[in-house]
Amino acid sequence: MPSSRVLPARSSAPSVLTAVPGPRSREIHERRLRTVARGVGSVLPIYIAHADGPWVTDVDGNRFLDLGSGIGVTTIGHGNPAATAAAAAQLEQVTHTLFTVTPYEGYVRLAELLAEKTPGDHEKRSMFVNSGAEAVENAVKIARRSTARRAVAALDHAFHGRTNLTLAMNHKAAYGTGFGPFAPDIHRVPNSYPYRDGLTGEQAAQRTIEHLEQRIGVTDLAALIAEPIQGEGGFVIPAAGYLPALQEWCTRNGVVFIADEIQTGLGRTGTWFASEHFGVVPDLVLTAKGIAAGLPLAGVTGRAEIMDAPDPGGLGGTFGGNPVSIAAALAVFAELENGDFFAEAQRIGGRLQHRLDDLASRHPLIGDVRGTGAMYAFELSIPGSRLPAAGAASAIAAFAAQHGILLLTAGSDSNVIRFLPTLTTTDDQIDIAMDVIDSALTTLG
Repeated sequence: MPSSRVLPARSSAPSVLTAVPGPRSREIHERRLRTVARGVGSVLPIYIAHADGPWVTDVDGNRFLDLGSGIGVTTIGHGNPAATAAAAAQLEQVTHTLFTVTPYEGYVRLAELLAEKTPGDHEKRSMFVNSGAEAVENAVKIARRSTARRAVAALDHAFHGRTNLTLAMNHKAAYGTGFGPFAPDIHRVPNSYPYRDGLTGEQAAQRTIEHLEQRIGVTDLAALIAEPIQGEGGFVIPAAGYLPALQEWCTRNGVVFIADEIQTGLGRTGTWFASEHFGVVPDLVLTAKGIAAGLPLAGVTGRAEIMDAPDPGGLGGTFGGNPVSIAAALAVFAELENGDFFAEAQRIGGRLQHRLDDLASRHPLIGDVRGTGAMYAFELSIPGSRLPAAGAASAIAAFAAQHGILLLTAGSDSNVIRFLPTLTTTDDQIDIAMDVIDSALTTLG
């Protein structure tokens, strides 16, 4: 059992009562190994019994501060009362009807809200599915139908899902090992990664555009898809001017510019959408993760003339835009509209920046600190270089878990610690986590 002396003597702190994982979690995990497919990975075999706000409690009674929020899903907090009540009320009314057969108003209302909140004042349309990967798949379908072109370009260090099409877009080869052949006509092009490439936004954009023009060709390129801030790739923030240059090039050449806002959207960075920070107005915007407070829902929203290109019946699915998920999403939008969540995201970002800068000044393993709003990360590099410090991120995450802090790793080289706290996380709770990370870095030397 870890020593409680590592944690500051504060109220509302994590509570670790057993070894991590505890005996009950270990017993369940043994059952999992006998019944759940090995490919469904397990980062940390602790099994959760309850969650509230920024906290999750496992079956052994250990209480953890969750700084990943289900990989950016419970943005407004685990068990948000408004979203929970909305979903419960909808369960008593209608649990499911297929929208394309017997529609319901909530679907329409959510489409109206997305038309209002996504960047740009042009006429828009939306459609809903169950997951981020499905949103990407449908965006590609729509772009191809709209342009009558086939090729799609994604950026290096991207992550867009685990379907056959989206695996072809991903940078990290490990996700696709043995699953090929993948969908054709998918191309990866260089991104902007200021910490590693040292390029200005203009220089990085020129490099990307040269690849698009010379290796793919404009006449066959249907779409370019980009995460405004790359998530799984390590919270890579492009250099100023990079995304606007790509959008301008796409517009000039009739290429659909798709913003994958699945991890960055809906308050995470302190605005409705991260695209706003960069001054871009995408043709299509993809949403998922935090949209429905933990229930499965994703959307594609975009220019009416592009979204309306597919024939009736070409889009949809049995569970896409389920009434219960839609009800939760409408509550999320109301919470974001009427609450202080955007300001809270900025507050959290400010606290993370302050504490991480301090850690970086004292621990040479930290090569870069970057983030916007409640989406922050630090990259671990071999001191004196920008080469990835192999194994350091996983060691820090393991140390933190033993002391009641749940951290996520990221990066194409798995050398990044990323923070996606709920927007209910306090400065005091952030400080507790930073003190634990400080101890972990000291242990690593």
